[in-house]
Amino acid sequence: MDKDILDHLKTLHTSAIDARSGYEEALEDAEGKGMTPLFRDMIALHDSNAEELGGALINAGETADEDGSFMSLVHRTIMNVRSLFNGLDGSVLPGLIDGEKRNVAKYDDALKVTAGSPAIASMLSAQRGKIEQKIALMQQQDASYKAAS
Repeated sequence: MDKDILDHLKTLHTSAIDARSGYEEALEDAEGKGMTPLFRDMIALHDSNAEELGGALINAGETADEDGSFMSLVHRTIMNVRSLFNGLDGSVLPGLIDGEKRNVAKYDDALKVTAGSPAIASMLSAQRGKIEQKIALMQQQDASYKAAS
């Protein structure tokens, strides 16, 4: 597999693990309140994406690092601090939406180099689409939260 594609797969894999870590911290800190259902959905989504991306890396003879990056710690810390001061209610949605839009941009970059690998491009397009659906859901929730505030 092309080195550029592998680099993008590694980046996406690490980003999925980092995002999952942040949502896991949020779920723990939410204690069953606030945005708990969304956090669970996002954990499942990023876990599934990480597993699929990790499988693609392993199939290409690479190692799928399950530890994420320094950003895992950053995401966990942000969620922990937010929960202490503001709780994890609808006020966290703009930050989550922004983070997921950055993830989509990483998929856009990866898709630019995967034209010669239809199976990889298909996987990435499907994952990107699922993230886009969650962004739309979060934007609806954000609008409802702001209307109720």
